[in-house]
Order: sequence, then C-alpha cells, then structure tokens
Amino acid sequence: MPVCHLENVDLAYVDEGEGPTILLIHGFASSKEANWLNTGWVDFLVEAGFRVVAYDNRGHGQSTKFHEAEAYSLDLMAGDALGLIDALDLDRPHVMGYSMGARISALLSQRHGEQFEKVVLAGNGYSMIEGTGDWTPVREALLAPSLANVTDLRGRAFRKFADQTKSDLIALAECVTAVRQLFAREDFARVNNETLVAIGTEDDIAGSGEKLTELIPNARYLPISGRDHMRAVGDPVYKKGVLEFLKS
Repeated sequence: MPVCHLENVDLAYVDEGEGPTILLIHGFASSKEANWLNTGWVDFLVEAGFRVVAYDNRGHGQSTKFHEAEAYSLDLMAGDALGLIDALDLDRPHVMGYSMGARISALLSQRHGEQFEKVVLAGNGYSMIEGTGDWTPVREALLAPSLANVTDLRGRAFRKFADQTKSDLIALAECVTAVRQLFAREDFARVNNETLVAIGTEDDIAGSGEKLTELIPNARYLPISGRDHMRAVGDPVYKKGVLEFLKS
C-alpha cells in the first residue's frame, strides 16, 4: 500500500486506473476500503475510464493517528487532501466526499475550487450549515468499554461501525467533534464548480440535499431512494448518478 509522506502526517492511499482523475474522500470512522473499495466504487470508476485516488484521512485506516482534538480541524484535513494532490501531481481532479468527506470537499471547493473539476458532496447536505444535534454521545460511545455499554442510538451505530473497521477509537473520539464546525450559507454561494449533492432519502444525519443544492450556483440534487446514511454508500442509483454527472 503506497504512503504519501507529508510534513506532519502520512497518508495511505490507492491509485488505480487511467484517464481523468477523481479524488475520493471517505467519511468519519470509515476508510478507503470501507467507503470506496469494498463498495465497488474504485472498480466501477476505473472501468468507466477514470484514474481513481482514494486515501485514508488522518486518524483513520492506515494513515497517521493523533490523540489530540486540535489535530482534526477541517482546515488540516483539507490541507492533507491538497498535499496529496500536490505530491501525486494531480491536475484538476474531480473530487467526491462522503459524509465527513463531503465537509472536507465542501471546504476545498469553497477555498480552492480552481484546483478541481467537478465536485460531488454525498451523505451531507444542509446539516453542514444547521448541524445535526449533539455529537457528544458519539464521542462517549467511542470511548465506552464496549458496544454493550452504549445506549444512545447514534452512538451505537458509529461505535458498531468503528468496531467493524477496527478503528483507533481514541483517534475517532478526538476527531468526531473537532470536524463539526458549521459553514455559513454564503460559503456555498462561492462554489463555482459543477456540483452534485447526493443523499439517501432516509438519511437522518445529512440534512436536506435540496436546500443545500439551492445555495450552490451550479448544482444538482440526486436523491438515493430508500437509503439511510450507512446504506447509501454503495447504492447503484448513487453510482449511476455520479457517473452520468462526471461524463456530462
């Protein structure tokens, strides 16, 4: 597995295929494997004629783990993506982020949009502006002795997922609240890239995809019918919609 050595972090990544490049940024408690490889995304995009670069965010997968909350700001995580793009000499890649990865992708498109082609914000909508409640129970769930000690429903979902991905629970606990700073409505008005917002219709974490799409000048909305936050990731409707968007 190749590793990109940046100034303060090592990022494990995969780089497959040939053609226009797309950078994939996974969600919280996930990894390049769980989000993009095991769901068939990498093979799907490679077969469609793309070069696919997917990496583990700091604190996740095989990348560097930090046990301090200040290591997980959106600025730092977006900086990791820019560092990887520079190190691999990627020329204006498309970017797709899921959930936390959509937060990172949103920041990239707002501040560095000229470095990217099209942008896909998936699994995260208007909650990036209005929030989705208190995430302290998720932090507490990650630090609990075991899943059996967790009663909060959202906390149980993320602890179960983190256990399945064999994650560093302390790193995730420090990350979970640190990356939740909110955007302003006008931040999205600055996005000039063609953008696709893709969210499961049963997703109770992402917030409204329609409301977010209305704020972005050149955006369209893709509902992923009948899917919640955890189950939308590998959905065929999502894949087909993204491919049509990238090829259009």
